[in-house]
Amino acid sequence: MSLAVRRQKIFTYQDYLSWPAEERWEIIDGEAYCMTPAPKPKHQRIVSRLDFLFTLKLKKCLHFIAPTDVVFDEYNVVQPDIFIVCDKKKITENNIQGAPDLVIEVVSPTTEVKDKREKKRLYERFGVKEYIIVYPEREYVEQFVLKKNTYGAPEIYTWEEVLRLHTFNIEIPLWEVFEKEPPKQEEPAVSE
Repeated sequence: MSLAVRRQKIFTYQDYLSWPAEERWEIIDGEAYCMTPAPKPKHQRIVSRLDFLFTLKLKKCLHFIAPTDVVFDEYNVVQPDIFIVCDKKKITENNIQGAPDLVIEVVSPTTEVKDKREKKRLYERFGVKEYIIVYPEREYVEQFVLKKNTYGAPEIYTWEEVLRLHTFNIEIPLWEVFEKEPPKQEEPAVSE
């Protein structure tokens, strides 16, 4: 298993723009992270299902999927798997300028540590209101909500539960995201 490769130098958005288009990179605090190899099919199916659910349920804001650049500042450029932006002034012809309202990262073995550590710190620092990490292999999610400029402990949801977004009035049945049969509802007890 290869891990996300880091280049050892302080990189900027201008450096990023000069790199080969066929390579996917992110810059966090001036460190460059290679985003190859490509995600596995299960990862992409989860992204696709979430994208579909947001298409159905999201009304006033716009959602995007990778590879769309989010430029926080000159030293921080990432491509979240899925994100939502409500302030249309942040949406430019080339990228998103500033913090999305919600970010979802679907982890892979090569990105898990970066998603839980570097990206969580980045999103918290720049004011992403809600950050969700999806674990495809273990079939659960962690939900971080920004309160008083910090993420507290995450809420954890299994595939059998409904994820309720704090930033939007949207409920996501996680069995649909993980492509599972809906959990069986218990029959109410009948009194005689």
